[in-house]
Amino acid sequence: MRAVSKRKAMFLSSELHHLRHLLRRENRLRLSLSAALLLFVLLLVTPRVPHSPSLHLFADMRTLLAGVPNTLNVLTTYPLLLFGVPGLVLCLFGGWFGISLRGETVAWAFYFVGNALAGFGSAYYHLKPDDDRIIWDRLPMMISSFSLVSLLVIERVNERLGLSCLFSLLALALVSIACERVFDDLRLCILLHLMPCFAIPSMVYLLTPKYTFSRFWFLATGFYLLARFEGFADRKVYNANGYFISGHSLEHLCLSMVSFILTLMLSFRSIRIARDS
Repeated sequence: MRAVSKRKAMFLSSELHHLRHLLRRENRLRLSLSAALLLFVLLLVTPRVPHSPSLHLFADMRTLLAGVPNTLNVLTTYPLLLFGVPGLVLCLFGGWFGISLRGETVAWAFYFVGNALAGFGSAYYHLKPDDDRIIWDRLPMMISSFSLVSLLVIERVNERLGLSCLFSLLALALVSIACERVFDDLRLCILLHLMPCFAIPSMVYLLTPKYTFSRFWFLATGFYLLARFEGFADRKVYNANGYFISGHSLEHLCLSMVSFILTLMLSFRSIRIARDS
């Protein structure tokens, strides 16, 4: 049994070493081109996904409070604003957070800005869900998700690579919105929404953390994946809890918990491993 465990540890160590080798400076361009090629192939092999009125039909569309349509879907977006604004202020103007690199400050600022904008934009969309308003819900969510992906690269791999990843993903987000609006095609947008669901857990598990309290990342990742599942299973979750709250409303609340957990992590953590930028 010890021999088997030792072989597994050696195999994992070898895989991590190989991953770090791939992410060295001389291989970054190759890795970026491979990722772009994979995305292009996925776009080629998947059928076009046009807009559909059913995309805006959520499980819970009740009017419960003072004539506010889709009341719970609207109200559950505001915790994102509640955690986003203080997080942004502490990130930019306070020494409260454990941030050691300028690139981390930029990425965390984008994350909290994305959450704050989602608090407004998602509420605006849910007041009257349609194709014209959905951009105000979708774009802020992509900003916050892509910021988390980039933050993990900055913290655990390399600052410059992480910042390149951040701005490349934000550019792709804008391209996906343009494709959605001009060509009535949601494929790129869907792929970009799915990407963090795989990238974030993989990096949290595989890459060595730079800071203490890294276990908070596991908890935040769990809530992030739970949020995406609840959004996908909107009606089933609504039926399962006796039509009390829908999966989409719970998705908003779980994403707010991600922001709360990461804010706590930033408040408590300190540097454990020094890493060159």
